[in-house]
Amino acid sequence: MTDQPAPIQPILGTTTPRFAGSSTFVRLPELRDVDRCDVAILGAPFDGGVSFRPGARFGPMAVRQASRAIRPQYHPQFDVQPFAELQFADAGDVSCNPFSIAESLAAIEARAGELLGPAEGPHPVDGLITIGGDHTIAYALLKAVNRRFGKVALVHFDAHLDTWDTYFGERFTHGTPFRRAAEEGLFDTEASIHIGIRGPLYAPTDLVDDEALGFSIITCDDLERLGVDEVAQRIRSRVEDRPLYLSIDIDVLDPAHAPGTGTPEIAGMSSRELVMILRGLAGMNVVSGDVVEVAPAYDHAEITSLAAAATVYEMACLMAVKERGIPEGRSPRIV
Repeated sequence: MTDQPAPIQPILGTTTPRFAGSSTFVRLPELRDVDRCDVAILGAPFDGGVSFRPGARFGPMAVRQASRAIRPQYHPQFDVQPFAELQFADAGDVSCNPFSIAESLAAIEARAGELLGPAEGPHPVDGLITIGGDHTIAYALLKAVNRRFGKVALVHFDAHLDTWDTYFGERFTHGTPFRRAAEEGLFDTEASIHIGIRGPLYAPTDLVDDEALGFSIITCDDLERLGVDEVAQRIRSRVEDRPLYLSIDIDVLDPAHAPGTGTPEIAGMSSRELVMILRGLAGMNVVSGDVVEVAPAYDHAEITSLAAAATVYEMACLMAVKERGIPEGRSPRIV
């Protein structure tokens, strides 16, 4: 990157108050305003696949608004200035059809594919972080990511498995994306894992079917017993150096930490546990990811939106650390 111009960084809160200025994520430049882009932030405002409370179509807007509260210049735990290391830009929202799951998934896949580019040839961006929207969108995103990076390791933070077959006869919903992705060979079944699973299931066979798709599971009960460092280490051991896709449903957090979501489950992670596990992945080959299921109509004081915005920022820092490398003298578990 030495022969490239310095990245255009977010608007500084010390020059323009954080409640003013651009409405992009952390007030980053828009994609159209940069000559190059390493990582794009994309909104996918679609919630036609929800099975309980709707409203995640307003998630991208709410997360961008909440991101104003973040001081994005320097992350002390990672010892990184992410937006000085890489050129990030906000790519706006996909134009989703609120009346058609199929058309919306096709539009999301097309836009993500346009940004990432093919495995061979020009690459408009090297990584993509998508703000949902409901979890149905992960299927479309994995299709685009697979064309660029091949079979990725999938690390899925969620209260729910999202590997069911159908809901009311519909194959594409927020509870089915990873079954569809597994059927199409979009991720590496020997290196993928669910984190934070909890709550009742429909039948004992749900776990049997999920295991057959290649997932291992660390439940929230496991997290309580193991601790965040051990969970991060188990993810590292499972994934190793494979290209990694992070899919984070905000309902992995307890409703006390994320009330504004469509399918809340009690006894979840704290926001501190989530970010500490993510920080434990420093140096891994994170290539893209999503943060989904923010439904701001059920939120209070932007608790959920801020948690999601901070999660997107942590993911951005992971991608910057991957490019820069772990600071000398630091272990992969940054504390």
